[in-house]
Amino acid sequence: MIERLKQMYRRSRFMRSMRIRIFLIILIVGSIPCAVIHIGLVSSYEMRAVNQRMSDVRTQMKVLANHLIYYDYLSDPSSESINAELDQFSTLNDGRVLVINAGLKVVKDTYGISEGKTIVTEEIVRCLKYGSDGTVSLYDKNNGYIELTTPIVETASLEAGDYSSKTVEERVRGVLLTSVSTDSIAATREVLSRRGLLLETIMLLVVFSMALLLSGMLVRPFRRLVRAAGEVRSGFSGSVEPVNSYVETQAIVEAFNRVLARDRVLDESREEFVSNVSHELKTPMTSMKVLADSLLAEDNVPPEMYREFMEDIAKEIDRENKIIGDLLSLVRMDSKAVAMNISSLDINALTEIILRRIRPLAEKRDVELTLVSECPVTAEVDEVKFSLILTNLIENAVKYNREHGKVIVTLDADRQNFTVKVEDTGIGIPEDSLELIYDRFYRVDKSRSREVSGTGLGLSIARNAVLLHRGTIDVTSRPGEGSVFTVSIPLTYIKEPTPAENMRFDASVSRPVKGSARRHAGLQARKNANSSAHTEA
Repeated sequence: MIERLKQMYRRSRFMRSMRIRIFLIILIVGSIPCAVIHIGLVSSYEMRAVNQRMSDVRTQMKVLANHLIYYDYLSDPSSESINAELDQFSTLNDGRVLVINAGLKVVKDTYGISEGKTIVTEEIVRCLKYGSDGTVSLYDKNNGYIELTTPIVETASLEAGDYSSKTVEERVRGVLLTSVSTDSIAATREVLSRRGLLLETIMLLVVFSMALLLSGMLVRPFRRLVRAAGEVRSGFSGSVEPVNSYVETQAIVEAFNRVLARDRVLDESREEFVSNVSHELKTPMTSMKVLADSLLAEDNVPPEMYREFMEDIAKEIDRENKIIGDLLSLVRMDSKAVAMNISSLDINALTEIILRRIRPLAEKRDVELTLVSECPVTAEVDEVKFSLILTNLIENAVKYNREHGKVIVTLDADRQNFTVKVEDTGIGIPEDSLELIYDRFYRVDKSRSREVSGTGLGLSIARNAVLLHRGTIDVTSRPGEGSVFTVSIPLTYIKEPTPAENMRFDASVSRPVKGSARRHAGLQARKNANSSAHTEA
């Protein structure tokens, strides 16, 4: 059973081969015209030969019919010249001629079988009744003969009553029923068919060779592409060499190289992140080690110094805990399976609560906090993650503000999204740093960040939380004048479809469901793109 399954798999893989499919397409496309031409030529020859034979026989029969009238053969069939002419025609054409009079009686049969008998058929009766208009020509391919009816017409000239004109009257005196063998046509057709088959076989061999050659040539660039990708995987090269044989292979190489470049950026980002984490975690540990060693090196440490050193150690521990907590928050939000506890919340009330928490810090730094509510806002958000967004943005606006500065938090909404704008009058952000502020551990002013106990993870956490809500975050800033962070989040949370739901979307033929699936896919693609850009930074 297992061996049979393996054979089926190999067979299905063989049929999925691009070269095999190209080979079959070329072979079929090349074979069909050969077969059509062969059949068409043979059939065309046969029809033309039969029609020509009918025309020749009909002409001879008309001449023979005139002779029959001239010698009055229907009344006296003893004319040796006519009998000889009939026998000669029958012999030369391997056929049979019956001379039938108007009474449907056979006057002459070149086979000598039906003379004196009466024949009543539709063809003969019709020919007697309508003359030349009632002639019939039949081709029996299976039995190999042609059958024709030819009227024996007597023409008489009649004078009109005024003796000034004459009319011609035609009277059908009998019928010539002729059967002619088509064995010669069949023999020629058979010879032509054999030669055509031989030519078709040669053409098929040529088409087969061309299909084999062309399929290999067409697939060769893809094989080079596979080998180049294998070299990259094995580590022999850092990028795929260009394969410009086709537009498609060129596009694949470019896309593959972009993926490789992206992977390199991600690797560098991971290395830098690990380095930054190590540095950030090591710094508090180093400070505590220095403080502890200083205490241990002294024999009689005054209580005041001992207390001061212990307070410094406690601050470093708090700082270490904050870094670890922020890192855990980032890890949880980077996870694809992160849980979103969505509930309908009063955004105005939640923002006021967060402002009350931060107000002591603002008062300590003499920064005025103001909330501007343009309208009541109720939205579906994750309370914890949305609180992280507001807390990090407002705390940064306070910490990096100037003395006697201001922080204005503005809430607004339209029919689809609500916005939170955090505006400060702080130190601002240089233009070349605007693209880097969401990087983990990045600080615009490292000395001031140390002074305000920043970890460099707040904006990364805020941005990830915004993306989890399918929202966007933008920043504008001028050094020395302040910064404005604007967060836009949908009022109604758009849930990411589960794998089971994706299967239902794919199986369904309903246009609205497919459109919804595309919207979900688009949102997920935007989320992945933003997350990837964040990770690269």
